[in-house]
Amino acid sequence: MEFPFPYLLFTPSLVPFAVIAISMIGITVFLLGKVLPANGAPPLITQMVLALAVLGGGSVLLLSLLFVFLNPNGTESWTFVLLAFNFMMMFPAGIWFVGQILFRDHRVDPDGWFWPVTLAVVVTGSEALMGVLFAYGTFGGSTAEVPALATGLSSVWFFWSMAAIMAALLAWAPLGTVERWALLALGGSSVLAPWVTSYPTVGGIAMSVLMAVAFLALVRALPRHRVDPHEGRLLVALSAAFLSMAVAGLFVAASGGSVLSTLTFGTLMGVVMGVEVAYLIRRYYRGRIARPWVARSVDESDAAVVPGSARIPSVLDPRPVERSAADR
Repeated sequence: MEFPFPYLLFTPSLVPFAVIAISMIGITVFLLGKVLPANGAPPLITQMVLALAVLGGGSVLLLSLLFVFLNPNGTESWTFVLLAFNFMMMFPAGIWFVGQILFRDHRVDPDGWFWPVTLAVVVTGSEALMGVLFAYGTFGGSTAEVPALATGLSSVWFFWSMAAIMAALLAWAPLGTVERWALLALGGSSVLAPWVTSYPTVGGIAMSVLMAVAFLALVRALPRHRVDPHEGRLLVALSAAFLSMAVAGLFVAASGGSVLSTLTFGTLMGVVMGVEVAYLIRRYYRGRIARPWVARSVDESDAAVVPGSARIPSVLDPRPVERSAADR
């Protein structure tokens, strides 16, 4: 008996699109690794501007590729693709240069949510566009808007690309034990999500059961484990997310995978994954001293930590901390 994999309709004509899409996932992970310093310092605003420009340029490229399936004029549509490539090469560099003049070496506010939310929206939107792109490409651009959107938001291309990005962030982030495993369970739901819409009855019920178990486990863990107020608020929010995904999975199962239930499930999962990405990005320069699963080397040129931000985890920076005479 073969294990049932989620639907992944693929044709030879989609190979160039797949190469571009997979490359963009790698670029996203690489960029996030560069703009989120391993030493816990808030990143430079110019770094965030560059990352945002590159990720935004990737979204423009995906839109131009989507236009290939929507526009019957092949020459015109591929011209827009070439223009998008040129945009990706020139626009980020220009924005970074302007950012160097405007912001110089200023760092982002360690208490602010602007950059984490902005990057999370751009990343999630880009991966959602990727899913919609392959939904149109699979059916030759003949799918109506709402079914294509529902298919794209519930596809492997959306869920698993977001899972890859969240896996990298979870591996690098200096998180506490309870915090890490709770977020890992939430991120793991994106790996299982494609089965929900591929096999609505079995997948929807299975997802609902797993999310309900995770919800009950978190509810039971709250009064039994000593957690700080920050982790307590996080676990409450995660409990609500698990409960919402369980209900959405039941909706898919009960409706037999209707367009409305699929669109609802994909949208809810997209919001949940986007919120987790925003939380993890902010946690890089708000995290307490903790051992990440994958330690990255500290950039010597960025060793200074802004007052009020998280201190460099000792596992990432083995150099001894010099104390002043008053501290000895």
